[in-house]
Amino acid sequence: MTVEQQSGMAPLATFGQRFLARVLDTVILLVLDVVMSFLVLGGDMDHPRDTPYGKQVLVGILTFLLYFAYEGGMTAARGQTLGKTALRIRAARLADGAVPGRAGWGRAAVYVLPGLLTAILIGPLFWLLNSAWCLWDKPYRQCLHDKAARTVVVAAV
Repeated sequence: MTVEQQSGMAPLATFGQRFLARVLDTVILLVLDVVMSFLVLGGDMDHPRDTPYGKQVLVGILTFLLYFAYEGGMTAARGQTLGKTALRIRAARLADGAVPGRAGWGRAAVYVLPGLLTAILIGPLFWLLNSAWCLWDKPYRQCLHDKAARTVVVAAV
């Protein structure tokens, strides 16, 4: 008997579904970065190498804060980002399968905010470890941000 059958929850999402959902959400992150770059840098985008480092850092911080609002708000309210919606999966509270609510914000904080440390490579290394964790996690295939928020990713039924 599988964990899902024992607990009565929807089937767990596959790694492939989670990966593709993240790819779509990363495209959204890149769009946010371009928009934020345009808003903050304006004419400085013509010669990016001449852009002051402080402005580049500001763009990065604002982009990740906006992405945190996107990830946290959508996950807390619906359990789904646009990427998860497209792949028909959702985050759910491990205890009862409900929409994460406040736990969605904690989940987003653990996933998104280490990205603020990209300049010193901690952010990308953490993202890699965090995202790969579900490959060997048993029985719920949780990433670190799932474990922190006590959530699981399941099929959206």
